[in-house]
This record gives sequence, structure tokens and C-alpha cells, in this order.
Amino acid sequence: MKIYRTHTHILIEHDGIVYDSPYHDWDTLVNRDDLYEFLQLTLRNKYPMGVASLLEQHTLLPPIGTQEVWAAGVTYIRSKVARMEESKGSGGDTFYDKVYEAARPELFFKSTVQRVTGHNGYVRIRKDSTWNVPEPELTLFVSAGGKIVGYTVGNDMSSRSIEGENPLYLPQAKVYDGCAALGPCLYVPAQPLPPDTAIQLEVKRNKHAVFYGKTALDQMKRRPDELVEYLFRECSFPQGCYLMTGTGIVPPSDFTLQTGDEIFIRIEPIGILRSVVEEHSVAV
Repeated sequence: MKIYRTHTHILIEHDGIVYDSPYHDWDTLVNRDDLYEFLQLTLRNKYPMGVASLLEQHTLLPPIGTQEVWAAGVTYIRSKVARMEESKGSGGDTFYDKVYEAARPELFFKSTVQRVTGHNGYVRIRKDSTWNVPEPELTLFVSAGGKIVGYTVGNDMSSRSIEGENPLYLPQAKVYDGCAALGPCLYVPAQPLPPDTAIQLEVKRNKHAVFYGKTALDQMKRRPDELVEYLFRECSFPQGCYLMTGTGIVPPSDFTLQTGDEIFIRIEPIGILRSVVEEHSVAV
């Protein structure tokens, strides 16, 4: 099942049919350990609004209420190599090698809701950065009880030039207005996503593809439940939280995002998250 958030409705899609949820508060609806079973019971007593094309009539908001967004780093070998390359000049490259092999994962705060955009929304690149990339990531929705109950597509925008100067600059490289996108929906399955789930990234510039990459969940060194366990060790999340699980797709060093670029991240069966680099955010 998929849950979509709009300005006026919370919509639930199941088997190609869209239902209007009786709940208007996102947090009340999704923050439960038995979310899949609850949605099944909810739909039994609801009349369908129509086919999935009905969603085209609504502007989709990011599937988030008051939750925090956190992120994991260096969970794929490709990410480790890229981070070591970008930080070699500052002498920080060995930090990424060590964290990849360590028992404790890298976890960091990414965003509050006001900095998150949804499907077809605008993301930003910092004006004081010269090297900027999208990071396509499977994003977990975790209930207040610490259970993974849903998934969405995440775009963890990243300034590689700032992080490469010094690993201690990570918050500035990762956290700023328009630094994250989530969507198009919250996918709630009966079973966890399989390890061969594919993640694809395509960047278009003037309608032409300038980058394409692909990976799969089985390339992750760490399990999703392992990341959640560390996050919840000393943090509580009364309304649940989102956790980006890291990226296995990193464009080459000669690639940087530009104004107007379109970013497409596909993770099936969740869907496609499209983001556009905002016009006034070009680096200077």
C-alpha cells in the first residue's frame, strides 16, 4: 500500500485504487507498529475515490509530518571510496575507511520538515559550494516503537566540496534549506523490501541525460535494522522518524549539479522521486 500526502487529503493507494483516508493528521495515521494491518482494516470500510490517475489532480507534498530526518553515511563501498577521494587533500580520508569497517555506523541529523521538499519539488545547492551532488537513498520510516513500517525514496543533497575540506564540516555540507527530498509516497508493504531491490539515479540537463547510475540494497554493508538499532539507542522519536540509509551511487569528480537540473530517483515498487535544482541556488 502507498500513502500520499496532499494539501487537502491523505490518500491511500491499494491495487491501483485510491481511497480517501479518514485521518487528516499524518502523524496519527502512520505512527503505529501495525501500520500495514491498520491500513487494511481502514480500507475495508472506505469507498474508493477512483483509479490511481486521480493522484495527478493533486500536488504531492513530502510524506512527512513532524518527524525528524536522519541519515547514515558510508554504508556502501562506493560511498567509502568517494568520500576518501574527496577528503584526501585535507588528510581526512582515513576517517571514512575506518567508519566503513567499524562496528558503529555513521549516523547524523539531516533535516526537519521545513527543509524537506516532495515529488516535483525544488532542492538547493549551497552558494558557497562548488561541487554538489544528489544522493539517492532508500529511506526508512520507523515508528516511535523502533519498528520499520514503511519506506520512501530519499534525495540526500550533498556539498562534496565543503565536506572534502574537512570531515567536521559535514553538517554544513548536509544541512541547509532545500537539502532533502522525500517521496512520492510512503510505501507500506506486508514484508520488508528484498535485498535485490534496485536504486536508480538519472540527472537530466536541458532534457538530456548527463548522469545515470544504479545499485541495489544487497550492496549495503549494514542492515536497515542495524542502523535503526543504533539510532534508537539514546534517541526517542515520539512521532517516529525517517532514516536515509546511505548511497551507493556517486557521480564522478568532474560532475556537479547545475541550476535547472532534473533529478530522478527510482526505487520500485515505491516509485520515482523527481527533484529540480532551484534557480536562485546556483553556486557563486
